[in-house]
Amino acid sequence: MNRKIKKRVLQLLEGDLATARREFAAFDEHGLVNPLFSALYRPEEMLRWHTVTLFGEVLSRLADKDMEAARIVMRRYIWSLNDESGGIGWGAPEAMAEGIYHHDRLCDEYLHMLISYMLPDGPLEHQDGNFLELPALQRGLLWGIGRVAEKRADLLREKAIVPNLQVYLSSEDGTVRGLAARALGLLGAVEAKEELTALVADAHMIRFYHDGEISDISVGGFAKSALTV
Repeated sequence: MNRKIKKRVLQLLEGDLATARREFAAFDEHGLVNPLFSALYRPEEMLRWHTVTLFGEVLSRLADKDMEAARIVMRRYIWSLNDESGGIGWGAPEAMAEGIYHHDRLCDEYLHMLISYMLPDGPLEHQDGNFLELPALQRGLLWGIGRVAEKRADLLREKAIVPNLQVYLSSEDGTVRGLAARALGLLGAVEAKEELTALVADAHMIRFYHDGEISDISVGGFAKSALTV
C-alpha cells in the first residue's frame, strides 16, 4: 500500500498543482509524510517545488490534528541540515518555511531555527547560529525567509534579521543576491537602500518560484522592486 501511495503522490506532484492539492485532501496526512520527503529530493524542478508547496499545507493540517507528528517532521528537516546526518538537506529550508508560513504554532516553535541558518556559530556556551555555507542551501533559506516575510514580516523585523540579510547582497551567487534583495524588500528594510540601489544594474537572471509558477527575474529586478516597497 505504501508503494502505491508513493507512486500516486509522485504522479500528482508531476501534474497540475490544483489537482494535486484537491486529491491530497483525501489522504491521511500521516501517510503523506514519507512520500513527500522522498519527492523533496527529486531533481525535477517543478515536481520539487510542488512538493515544497504541498508539504507546507499537509504539515499545517497534520499540526492541527497531531502536533507531535508535525514536530517530528520539522525535526527531520533540521536533522537533514545537520552535518552529522550525512546528507545535504536539499529542500529542507524551503519546506520548513512553508510549514512556518501556514501554521502559527509551528512558527512560534521553529522560526528561530530557520533564522539560525543565517547566523554564524558563536562560542559554544552561547551558540545560536547554524550558518549554511553552501550557496545552494542559502538559496533555499533565503527563498524561505522571503516566503515567511509575505505573511509574517512584522515578526521577522522583531527578530532583527535585516543585518543578516544584508550580508547576502554581496554574495558571489546571483540567486542568493536576488533572493536576499526580495526578502529585504518584503521587510521594508530602508537601511539597505544603498546596497539595493547598487544591485539595480545586476543582470543575473534567477529562476524564481511563487504561487505554483516559475518565472525568470533578474537580481536587478528584485532590487528595484525592493526599493519601491
